[in-house]
Amino acid sequence: MKWRSLEESTPGLDSRPLREVFAERKELIAKYVPHETQAIHEQAITELRSRKLAANILPVGAKAPSFQLQNQDKELASSSALLERGRLVLCFIRGRWCPFCVGQMEAMNHMLPQIEESGAALVAISPQTVKQSFFMHDQHKLRFPLLSDAGNNVARQFGLVYRVPAAQQAVYRQVFVNLPFTNGDDSWELPIPATYILDRDGTVLYASANEDYTERPEPAAIVQCLM
Repeated sequence: MKWRSLEESTPGLDSRPLREVFAERKELIAKYVPHETQAIHEQAITELRSRKLAANILPVGAKAPSFQLQNQDKELASSSALLERGRLVLCFIRGRWCPFCVGQMEAMNHMLPQIEESGAALVAISPQTVKQSFFMHDQHKLRFPLLSDAGNNVARQFGLVYRVPAAQQAVYRQVFVNLPFTNGDDSWELPIPATYILDRDGTVLYASANEDYTERPEPAAIVQCLM
């Protein structure tokens, strides 16, 4: 299945709420993905929820760990330098292979002018390699940095990391989602999707995470929090 960009799927309506974009993609999954495969993904989400992973992420009021990561152009980006300019929106995503991550990044890209007008910056962090981040940045015409978090070291400090269950690993292999190649290691670890807003001193002002990778906060709601 080819996952189209917002512009490809609905010309002229790339400002749709993210929930509408995701609803469209869920309909396609329900229609074309085998039921047994859908059941494996649903079971993986259920297991993560039973561990209450999202309830134990780095919370509002905590100090975020500092980091220094390479962007899609192999340039180092540090949280300290970004926070010197203002507040920082962090989106932790799984990778360019995930249609829901793509949809979220395109939607955040559309809202970037409003984010910057509020005096904040936006970056996305994923475990994928710098080369994969470059491909994603170029293909989807993103105007904000994609940072590569090798080994999920930063995501781990935010409490977001889990290992993909064996049954789900098998499904990913069948559809050519080769995480060891995409991420550059054989850990089969991913972050649950999460969005943070950090104050200039690194204090967490907003935190949202979900074990269900098909659920993300609306970009408009993030902008509202910045106003």
